[in-house]
Amino acid sequence: MRPVNGGGGAQVAHTLVECVPNFSEGRRPAVVAGLRQAIAAVPTVHVLDVHVDPDHNRSVITFAGPRAAVAEAAFRGVATAAQAIDLRQHRGVHPRIGACDVLPFVPLGEAALEDCVALAAEVGERIARELELPVYLYGAAARRPDRRRLADVRRGQYEGLREAIAGDPDRAPDFGPRRLGPAGAVAVGARRALIAYNVYIEPADLELARAVAREVREADGGLPGVQALGLAVSSGVQVSLNIVDYHATPPHRALAAVRAATERRGGRVLGAELVGLLPLEAALAAAGEALGLGGLPPERVLELAAAAQWRDWELR
Repeated sequence: MRPVNGGGGAQVAHTLVECVPNFSEGRRPAVVAGLRQAIAAVPTVHVLDVHVDPDHNRSVITFAGPRAAVAEAAFRGVATAAQAIDLRQHRGVHPRIGACDVLPFVPLGEAALEDCVALAAEVGERIARELELPVYLYGAAARRPDRRRLADVRRGQYEGLREAIAGDPDRAPDFGPRRLGPAGAVAVGARRALIAYNVYIEPADLELARAVAREVREADGGLPGVQALGLAVSSGVQVSLNIVDYHATPPHRALAAVRAATERRGGRVLGAELVGLLPLEAALAAAGEALGLGGLPPERVLELAAAAQWRDWELR
């Protein structure tokens, strides 16, 4: 196997990778527990977070570990979802094409994005071969430019793809059969860490949420690295954000833009919700700006400074 960083480095087998599968189930706790158990059962894999949303009817499980272990856990998660979730019966406000709708691999530490691209292809091919599910490669793993954006892969959702997959050459999967069964298809990809962030606004007007989403998302001339949808949920409406480049647009600035766009239309922001985990760098940037410091390096945070010193002591 090739080293991660050229010759002499740690081997690919020991590369640390994060995986953040999105499963189309958020209303049956036993099914979500089964998905978590299937992933956590793989040795050296650590489940870091489970986010369940009944309105989206979706669960996001964040886990990490060595490359090979993460690949196995991801496959087991998809296999479990395919057995437990029937897309013909699934209803929720979030777009979806499969029981395991999205399966992204994210490099951690010194891991390379290119290794996650290879991992996506490896796991995607296995899913297609052993589970007989259609697989679409997206993000950095995409083999066609029109599949880099997840929204383009998910166009028409499960119902539309079920009609198009057999007859439209542009909707043929990268791996697997050209037919859609009850478990649907899987979008498998590689990407950098993103921030999934829902902002709740009032009044509970779906058209307001959609107008704000259009204003702030990059695709319509808004903030760089920001994807957004306006969605109706049981508690009102939300602007659902995926911040795919938090260096270009940190989450606190995305929130400020949503607040400004909402207030111009006579509404206000009620609060926000984080889906999954927030990178430390983004949290420190937000804290530094809120405190008027311009920035907040890790060594100025008490617990982080102490932890760094403790590691130094252990290495001596």
